Amino acid sequence: MAAPSLLNWRRVSSFTGPVPRARHGHRAVAIRELMIIFGGGNEGIADELHVYNTVTNQWFLPAVRGDIPPGCAAHGFVCDGTRILVFGGMVEYGRYSNELYELQASRWLWKKVRPQPPSSGLPPCPRLGHSFSLYGNKCYLFGGLANESEDSNNNVPRYLNDFYELELQHGSGVVGWSIPVTKGIVPSPRESHTAVIYCKKDSGSPKMYVFGGMCGARLDDLWQLELETMAWSKPEAKGTVPLPRSLHTANVIGNKMYIFGGWVPHKGENIETSPHDCEWRCTSSFSYLNLDTAEWTTLVSDSLEDKKNSRPRPRAGHCAVAIGTRLYFWSGRDGYKKALNSQVCCKDLWYLDTEKPPAPSQVQLIKATTNSFHVKWDEVPTVEGYLLQLNTDLPYQAASSDSSAAPNIQGIMMDPHRQGSNSIVPNSIDGTVNSAKTERIAVKGTSVKNNPDIKASTDSNAILLSSLATNASNHNSCMVDILRKNEGPHTSANVGVLSSCLDLRTVIPETSVSSTVSSSQTMVTQQSIKTESSSTNGAVVKDETSLTTFSTKSEVDETCALPATKISRVETHAAATIPFSNVEGIHLSWEPPTSPSGNILEYSAYLAIRTAQIQDNPSQLVFMRIYCGLKTSCIVTSGQLANAHIDYTSRPAIVFRISAKNEKGYGPATQVRWLQGNSKKAPLS
Repeated sequence: MAAPSLLNWRRVSSFTGPVPRARHGHRAVAIRELMIIFGGGNEGIADELHVYNTVTNQWFLPAVRGDIPPGCAAHGFVCDGTRILVFGGMVEYGRYSNELYELQASRWLWKKVRPQPPSSGLPPCPRLGHSFSLYGNKCYLFGGLANESEDSNNNVPRYLNDFYELELQHGSGVVGWSIPVTKGIVPSPRESHTAVIYCKKDSGSPKMYVFGGMCGARLDDLWQLELETMAWSKPEAKGTVPLPRSLHTANVIGNKMYIFGGWVPHKGENIETSPHDCEWRCTSSFSYLNLDTAEWTTLVSDSLEDKKNSRPRPRAGHCAVAIGTRLYFWSGRDGYKKALNSQVCCKDLWYLDTEKPPAPSQVQLIKATTNSFHVKWDEVPTVEGYLLQLNTDLPYQAASSDSSAAPNIQGIMMDPHRQGSNSIVPNSIDGTVNSAKTERIAVKGTSVKNNPDIKASTDSNAILLSSLATNASNHNSCMVDILRKNEGPHTSANVGVLSSCLDLRTVIPETSVSSTVSSSQTMVTQQSIKTESSSTNGAVVKDETSLTTFSTKSEVDETCALPATKISRVETHAAATIPFSNVEGIHLSWEPPTSPSGNILEYSAYLAIRTAQIQDNPSQLVFMRIYCGLKTSCIVTSGQLANAHIDYTSRPAIVFRISAKNEKGYGPATQVRWLQGNSKKAPLS
């Protein structure tokens, strides 16, 4: 966990849908990315069920049906898969409940359930402020506050420390209540405390931890119950114990129990408020208990002021829910301040990431074509962005200048800010980025289109971005980082000359994340792409995954695509008989198709390159795209020629292929051999 000064609290300021009224005494649980809130109130007790989607930042009111329970506050609220159980709570002033309701969230269907009473003893009496915790197929009820008077207008409070176990049926329904026989000293009676259950991975023995609460005075004691032996104990905790409190929240993430807010003793002076405020106040303190070592750590102290409103203000009776490693906090009451006959309640929604996100799953190769590949990995909950690093791995190192041989790495960062839709629809952006420094191109909210022509660059180490495709809905964004090796923490193995054209498409479905990346210098046949782990259609394969083989056939029916272009010339300024390896660069030009069927959208030029595969099968050439654009000519640099395959089937030659694209796709490619001849205008074959 970060140091207190580094806590990154975030307030959700943009959302859609019917926002629930601010309240206190409500409860919340999580089902996947959904935060489900029920009960509580301020101007009367609320009976609606509100749902907040943490991915789309949308509130909605589900259309519930069945045995809809009355509104309640300070009730028990637990989630078992997609079913939710509600027990007890205050239904009106002085009148408490001991009824049990079940909600099937998959159908939004309420059902009143009637568990069997204990074999010995009475069932739980009506109460509020109790704890109701779930582990396995059992719920554990502890404590609370009952009304001894039969007259709801004459409230005679009685604090409870009784303990019940509720056995659940699989999927739906309950079996009944039981009263376990416990050992050791039982915690004192209390209400508005918290209870969580934690099971250490290597021990397998679940324990319930009870902290704080109210029994005429606020409490700060910590209790532990071994659920297997039903033995109570009071662990000796180290560190700074949080102030005595009630109406706080406790959530377990990993091996830590996070405590936030609540009522605490007032230690200030000269407070010009009501007499009650001189005794108790709300707090925004934030601490956690390491449940493995029983050590407290203070993240935000009670005395720490917040002049910048950078974290939730003090509150009690709020709700907190953990989704992944992220904590969400909503509403709650703000001290004894009143507006007419109601408490002043907070209206804000905050969240905090308690840990760094875990490493994503294996990257899987879904599809590869001549100019793109599609990879996929499982979604990590609550993550706001991903960085996908691409590393080219040429079989032979470029034997030219230092700049052309300098290894590079490129990273693609997908950064959807999960407000609104999560889909990103491709459009295009053009620009030039020099790999000697880091550049970031980001598009948010709208589509951007620039001149599609690729800009020329004399730097052989430059990276030309010509078709970066992003269209982020609402607050989604997509960024591309180009990083030079050893200039940042995201560099890895050596790579060859990077692509001169990137086309990025990102999609974030419910359970997986994928990205389609294409490159104008991507190896189009059997060029290995090293990843930590690759797979095809979910089946794990070797660490080196090959792209599909280049074919002169069109990607669509050839009758719909453009006919082949005609190569007009290949020019070099080298001496007549100079070897290919000493050529500084060539100018390659071609003529448009004689009878194009449609508008020409772009041309692509490919260069045959050296690979180990060609040595085994000389007839199967491997091609790398060296140009993509509207012009009918391009410059082939010495760095690109250094990787060229020399074809010795007849006379020594370098092989190119040119193809044109219209609305239907690419047509068949025209292949040309550049012979090592006797003139500066090289012969074609």
